[in-house]
Parts: sequence; C-alpha cells; structure tokens
Amino acid sequence: MSINDDMVVQFNYTLRDEKGDVLETNEGHDPIAYLHGHDNMMPGVEKSIAGKEVGEKFTVTLPAAETYGERNEDAEQRVSVKHLQGAKVWKPGMRALINTDQGQRQVTVVKVGKFMATVDVNHPLAGRELTFDIELLNAREATAEEIAHGHAHGKGGHQH
Repeated sequence: MSINDDMVVQFNYTLRDEKGDVLETNEGHDPIAYLHGHDNMMPGVEKSIAGKEVGEKFTVTLPAAETYGERNEDAEQRVSVKHLQGAKVWKPGMRALINTDQGQRQVTVVKVGKFMATVDVNHPLAGRELTFDIELLNAREATAEEIAHGHAHGKGGHQH
C-alpha cells in the first residue's frame, strides 16, 4: 500500500546528528502515528514518506528548514524562574519546559538569576542537518472523524 494523503501512517524512527550519533529513537516503544497530508509531521519527513510502501525502511538527511527550522539568534526571552519546569535548581545549558499559548515548549536556559531566567526559545535541534532512519510499519485510510479533526486517533496518535 502506497502512502498518500488522508492515510494514518505508523512508523518507527531513529534520529541522528551530523556525526551519525543517535539523538533519539522510538525503537522498542509504540510507533509514531500521524495523518498524512495534514501538516502533522515535519515537512521533510512527510515528503520523504509520501509514495513509499508499508514495510519499507529508508534513510533521509534533511536540512534544518524541513525539520525544526533555522535558528533565530534573537530568540531569547526573560521569564520568571517559577515558570521553568523540569528541575529545582537551574544552570545555563539546561533544558526546561514552559507553558505557552501554543502549549508546552522546550527551551534552553542561557542565564539564571534568583527570580528571572533568560531562555533560548529555539528548538534545541533548530539549525541542524538531521538524518532519520525510518521504518514504515502500517498505513490505513483515515476515518471521516480523523480527517475532520485533522489528526490520527488511537495508539500512537491523538487520544480524546
């Protein structure tokens, strides 16, 4: 079955940096599920999956613009230390979660004081060329409800 728009696709991946070091993987965990053609996946990953067949394994190296985006050097903000989630004591270089109007966002602590911290809001992998090893495990036609909601439901997808 060839991957096309309005299909729920399940896959495993391993993400590698420019040196080939593994940054993350979902091997040994539930597969990722997304609704193809609905901007639910990084543009470069979705484009690389389009037209492939279930069972295929492939590797694709993508520029920053097609994954986490280019780095914005002016993307520092001052926030109250009490809004940083993930540790009790903060030091420069640590990653934290903050709640925003668009949901949780991962930030990197640049400088920390007693009450305020300067954080870099770029994604930690922004500006980097990344390589994905992908294994397409399953694909099916999306339900009318999934298409209306704009995302995959069930295991590996969105839970209502």
